[in-house]
Amino acid sequence: MGFQTGLSGLNAASKSLDVISNNVANSGNVGFKFANTQFADVFAAALNGATAGVQVGIGTTVGGVNQIFSQGNISPTNNPLDVAINGAGFFRVEQNDGSVAYTRNGQFEVDKDGFIVGGPGYKLTGYAANAAGVILPAQPEPLQVDTADLQPNITTEVRLGMNLDSRAQIFDTAAGDPAFDELDPTTYSSSTSVSVFDTLGNAHVLTLYFRKIPAAAAGVGDWEMYTQIDGAAASAAPISVQFDSSGTLTSASPTTITIDFDNVAFGGALDFDIELFMDATTQYGSAFGVNSQAQDGYASGRLSGVTIDRDGIILGRYSNGQSRNLGQIVLANFQAPNGLLSLGGNLWSEGPSSGQPLIGAPGSGSLGLLSAGAVEESNVDLTQELVNMITQQRAYQANAQSIRTQDQILQTLVNLR
Repeated sequence: MGFQTGLSGLNAASKSLDVISNNVANSGNVGFKFANTQFADVFAAALNGATAGVQVGIGTTVGGVNQIFSQGNISPTNNPLDVAINGAGFFRVEQNDGSVAYTRNGQFEVDKDGFIVGGPGYKLTGYAANAAGVILPAQPEPLQVDTADLQPNITTEVRLGMNLDSRAQIFDTAAGDPAFDELDPTTYSSSTSVSVFDTLGNAHVLTLYFRKIPAAAAGVGDWEMYTQIDGAAASAAPISVQFDSSGTLTSASPTTITIDFDNVAFGGALDFDIELFMDATTQYGSAFGVNSQAQDGYASGRLSGVTIDRDGIILGRYSNGQSRNLGQIVLANFQAPNGLLSLGGNLWSEGPSSGQPLIGAPGSGSLGLLSAGAVEESNVDLTQELVNMITQQRAYQANAQSIRTQDQILQTLVNLR
């Protein structure tokens, strides 16, 4: 009996050393989670025949090997597609055979087809985005970075906030003052310009000229606004701009400006209208100045980079200064992560004891947030593992010594005459 007891101790210590060695071997493995060995004692007596105080165990057995899913340290990298999970959850990935697996290894890159992949070719899954960059929370699918050029967007609105100097010279053609001439700065009070874009993404310069004219009524500030696109008149007649005695704009806003390409050098583009909003424009007794300027058009753009935010949204940056959502990474969590089945390659699969995956966007529910440009290191504590190794080595030696002692006792009995 003593031989079997000592042998069970040797087997248990050997198994524990196997687990410790695996932990040490994977201490530099991104996303690895260490395991520990649980033991249980063994008794030969049945419960109904056992007598308290006289039971003697017959050794030990391995009760289980559990992985510990504690948080590992997060280290920055130079790859913007590297992602670390800060908190609970797993990346949901699709393997080459179509099966779903889960991992904490966030070392990803883009393959030749634009899919975000990691490890032995598995694809990261998440929510796709439509052509307008709107995330569509539906069934997760492999995420793909669309490298096509961003289509141009025609300018439909221009918003200007500025101040027209109420002290500016008044031009009265009836009194012999010269008519407006864009080539002669002495015929207008001030001017500003803004870039606008046509249906093909070509940039055009919309120039606005302001000329103070005699007030139609007391306490009213009257101005004429002349518009040009690439040096050609955009409006046949000047647009009236009026202010009250407090300098507040009273004329209609927005004003529609029609861009007629019969007078513009860029061929192939369609004529279009621009709504000019000047609500924030004032007439005060201070120098002319533009305080704000915005327009909603842009040229076509080429994908220049990708970033991932803490909520898992993959943002594409384009050469025209625009950005657009390309998709969103999803995470999965389990009621009992220890019930997951290890597949190797830093992958786990759903098991009968893990429960079903709880899938959602990072930061929702119990799911953690993401850190882009970083990876989660292994949670192995090498110091603790080396101490555990020494402990199990001593346990192995002690069990071997118990077998040797049993052998010596048996030899003594054999030598009795």
